[in-house]
Amino acid sequence: MADIKDPENTIIMTLKDGDVVIQLLPDVAPKHVERMKELARAGAYDNVAFHRVIDGFMAQTGDVEHANMEKDYTPSRAGTGGSDKPDLPAEFSKVPHARGSIGAARSSSPNSANSQFFINFKDNDFLNGQYTVYGQVIEGMAHVDAIAKGEPPRNPDRMISMKVAADV
Repeated sequence: MADIKDPENTIIMTLKDGDVVIQLLPDVAPKHVERMKELARAGAYDNVAFHRVIDGFMAQTGDVEHANMEKDYTPSRAGTGGSDKPDLPAEFSKVPHARGSIGAARSSSPNSANSQFFINFKDNDFLNGQYTVYGQVIEGMAHVDAIAKGEPPRNPDRMISMKVAADV
């Protein structure tokens, strides 16, 4: 596994093909980092579908309200929900939307991010300064590349589990 320097700010996301290790950026986006860790620790991300996966762009997941494939999964509503926590204020930075970066998904309002996020398949510089970046895949990007594509995918992949490395 990757050399984890800060287990409290590292996420291990288990996908069908293996683990994806994500280094969170608490100095860049502390509120988003805290939310991801809080939801991961509660098990809220476990079994949540990747509901929007655009080849050559990004894979979106994190709708803990409508996309848990083991509990009340509603494919037609996947991507429309969040968590029971309040929305987060934007934490824009100079960190680019590079390949493997984690961005906060939101509606047209900059301050509407909640639980959903996306992983960039490539450098998506046109998103810079418009969406909060709060993490970077440091291992397992090949597993992200293998996620089923579609809007929505016909047979969506899911996050089997998501844990804070300090808790593993």
